[in-house]
Amino acid sequence: MARSLRQSKILELISTREIETQDELVSLLKAANFDITQATISRDIKELGLIKVLGSEGRYKYALVDSGDQGVSNKNINLFKMCVISVKRVGTVCLIRTVKQFASGVCSLIDKLNLIDVLGSTCGDDCVTIYFDSEQKAISATNTIIDVMG
Repeated sequence: MARSLRQSKILELISTREIETQDELVSLLKAANFDITQATISRDIKELGLIKVLGSEGRYKYALVDSGDQGVSNKNINLFKMCVISVKRVGTVCLIRTVKQFASGVCSLIDKLNLIDVLGSTCGDDCVTIYFDSEQKAISATNTIIDVMG
């Protein structure tokens, strides 16, 4: 029971904060009255399938990848770089132009990045559209996507 409660708290913390290190996660869990060690956190991160993605503040953070997905690998990032033609923000929308017939794969990768505050996304044959409720959130996410492209 303690493990599932702790892992639920970890998921809650990474969904509400940009946590960059295991030490940072240990401190937050200790503040929430969990008696925890870095080794236990390391095992939890592996069990939960957490990965590091670029956050809105330009730092890498822990994020959850859906258990049915293989995650964001270097191969995925390289394919993303080869398929994306341009990334542009217009108001509260981020538009990603892709090579014809690759928008669906790019959209799937964007979902795996767990961008903060995405209202939704759509894709066609060569374009991905991501919707936000404010320009600031759209700017932040667009910058994150551009950073992923290198």
